[in-house]
Amino acid sequence: MPAGPGRVDPRVITLSVLDRSPTRRGGDAPRALRDTVAFARDIEALGYHRFWVSEHHSVPGVAGSAPTVLAAAVASATERIRVGTGGVMLPNHRPLVVAEQFGVLESLFPGRIDMGLGRSVGFTGGVRQALGHEKDDADRFGEQVRELLGFLAGDQTTYPGVHAIPAEGLRVPAFLLATGAGARLAAELGLPLVIAPVRGEGPLLEAIEGYRSGFRPSPQASRPYVVVSTAIAVAETAERARRLLIPEAWSTVYSRTHGVFPPLSPVEEILAGPLSDRDRDRLDRALDGQLAGTPDEVGDRLADLVTKTGADEILVTTSTFDQAERLESYRALAEVADLRSLAAVS
Repeated sequence: MPAGPGRVDPRVITLSVLDRSPTRRGGDAPRALRDTVAFARDIEALGYHRFWVSEHHSVPGVAGSAPTVLAAAVASATERIRVGTGGVMLPNHRPLVVAEQFGVLESLFPGRIDMGLGRSVGFTGGVRQALGHEKDDADRFGEQVRELLGFLAGDQTTYPGVHAIPAEGLRVPAFLLATGAGARLAAELGLPLVIAPVRGEGPLLEAIEGYRSGFRPSPQASRPYVVVSTAIAVAETAERARRLLIPEAWSTVYSRTHGVFPPLSPVEEILAGPLSDRDRDRLDRALDGQLAGTPDEVGDRLADLVTKTGADEILVTTSTFDQAERLESYRALAEVADLRSLAAVS
């Protein structure tokens, strides 16, 4: 259910960032990872609340494969912003090891670490085999989350005498990246929910309503907490803002038709390429629903999104080929939300 009647002021919305470390045409994976660390410093200076990194395996266009390692680099390069994962794909790991990794991060950067958890496994059979897992391992996600939380709390009973050092007893906020049944699990365990409108507004609102109605308070969270993840682009004109979203949208479309997520390409090359009518239709659908426009337009649409979902926080996922244009978009969005003023009083 929405937070309440009336319009939400975009200047009171908490904004955070998820960066997937995409590669760009002419660049490589090491460059993409260094860009992520540098981008985190810029995002901190703009006043955003969190900076998260992701986990993808054997994806040529994405360099982020070891999120806890990258999170350590980001935390080392920044001073105040919260740093975390969006997320660690728990079916690929043993809960004890994940607890230990986050224990190390929290010990080195106390009060700044978030543990975002997802249930995805490798996209292909070969990747899953290389990881030592099967597709149905994702069905054990709830069991794994409980085990992980038990290691952090020091009360797990599955492995008597086994302790997650240095994690045990540390406060590491956990978030579930989920939809559908995953949202219900987040409610059952009393964890904050991170959700994206991947199947349209209806399923998004239904999942959020189910999460709130079924939420059980826990040591992790006393009330429901919803983070909506979406791409947002801000520019001087609506057309220019939309163009910022095209490189990643096209890579997504290409991955669904060719099975490979390619490095990001310049907008001009994409639009000048041999796009069929079907390609253009798929690209339009990939862009549909994303927030792009002038500062005033994005402020209105952002306020509408938060009013409808009652979101406590927005996780911005925008990427594009031109990194200077990307940073300028994030700077404009920070001005829409007046992030520096919010940071000064928080």
